[in-house]
Amino acid sequence: MARSRGTGPRLPISFGMGGYQILAEQTHSPEKDTCTTREPDEIITQPDVSTDMERTQEKLIRPVMPELDSLRGVAILLVLFFHGFGFQFGTAPLPRLAHLFVMATMPGWIGVNLFFVLSGFLITGILVESRNKPNYYRNFYLRRALRILPAYYALLLLLWVSRKSGWLDHREVSWQFIALSSIYLSNITNLLGVPLQYAALWTLAVEEHFYLLWPAVARSLSQKALAFCALVIVLLCPLLRAVAYQCGYQYGAGYTWLVADGLAIGSLLRLLSQEWLADRKRMQRASIFCMVTGIALLTFGAPFGILLGRTLLGGTLRVTALNLFFAGALGSVLLVGTSPLKWIVQRPLLTFFGRISYGLYLIHMLAFDFVDHFIARYVQDPLAVIRGSFALICLRFAIAATLATIIAFFSRKYFEEWFLRLKERWTAKTDNQLTLLALPKLVQAPTLLASSVRGSGSSELRA
Repeated sequence: MARSRGTGPRLPISFGMGGYQILAEQTHSPEKDTCTTREPDEIITQPDVSTDMERTQEKLIRPVMPELDSLRGVAILLVLFFHGFGFQFGTAPLPRLAHLFVMATMPGWIGVNLFFVLSGFLITGILVESRNKPNYYRNFYLRRALRILPAYYALLLLLWVSRKSGWLDHREVSWQFIALSSIYLSNITNLLGVPLQYAALWTLAVEEHFYLLWPAVARSLSQKALAFCALVIVLLCPLLRAVAYQCGYQYGAGYTWLVADGLAIGSLLRLLSQEWLADRKRMQRASIFCMVTGIALLTFGAPFGILLGRTLLGGTLRVTALNLFFAGALGSVLLVGTSPLKWIVQRPLLTFFGRISYGLYLIHMLAFDFVDHFIARYVQDPLAVIRGSFALICLRFAIAATLATIIAFFSRKYFEEWFLRLKERWTAKTDNQLTLLALPKLVQAPTLLASSVRGSGSSELRA
């Protein structure tokens, strides 16, 4: 008996979680569906209907992950509020509620640890994805240089000008510090007899050391070996902090060998996200484990000094606990950012601060100095006067933060963006040159093949 089938076009079916899934990109017109009959033996398997959340979930690792801009925005705001309130006025005699607010900003320095985890995650992703491409080193270092160096050296120039002009007389920045910072040694200046005179630069030195060394490691090792190497660094840095504490050295200093575990744990998370943690349930369990472990270390380890970092255990494990927590937070943000609830972690305001975070991090301390210098024209000791008034503290923060944000925005839009476009142009030019070099070989191959065929044909005719 003939079977009557519908006349509408068939929908492509993909096999995935939850059985058959009809791809939503193509639909059929109900006007073309005529009344049809089906025999009892012609049974169409009903696809499993997934929930809206399952259907709209994306891959965790994507070329563009906007939720990470929001996370970067959280990091820079933590640092900004720390330097604006807790760093200067943590011991100020303020009313109870005002004092509680200022004390709440005291842990804002942990935004630096979040920056490290994010940098390790993102840079390792770039290196792994480009490890087999031509001009691996040239493209990576060219892109990093055009992204980082222009704004960085502009800041060093501004520090040098301020030193010469005297318009920031309360901040002394020596030429020795500027010289060492120009070659990214600002995190070890005290080992060379030069004090750290602009604190924001030490973290950039650590990241630059990572950019210099990690590409060669990522290129030479397999992905599993690279993950093992990152794990070794995660375990080695706490051990070095313990040795520094026992020997009476500065275990809490920003030396690269003492703080590189933040970058390493971000790298490890990125490498595991390629395969093992690409599964959402595994990523969810791993993220919860990391966050709970970090909080537990800080909470239950508080009696042993871990929370304040003033004992052997504290000096060794406090940074580890923070890195674990931020690695879990990063994994959680990736999960939420690829779900229907992505709006929670893709906030326009946080994204804005995330996009200007580099320039804002560079300039924000100088903006506070500028406001203090302006107030010093009318008051002999501005910080002493401001300390007694929470309203003045907030006003100082509002003016300096607004000034720093405006400078960072225009720097990103009109200064840094120009170099970013140049970065894309130069690397694209290199790739195009490689393609042009390969074209003659591609054209030559069919020509040689054709000539060989013609040659063999003529030989057969001669025979």
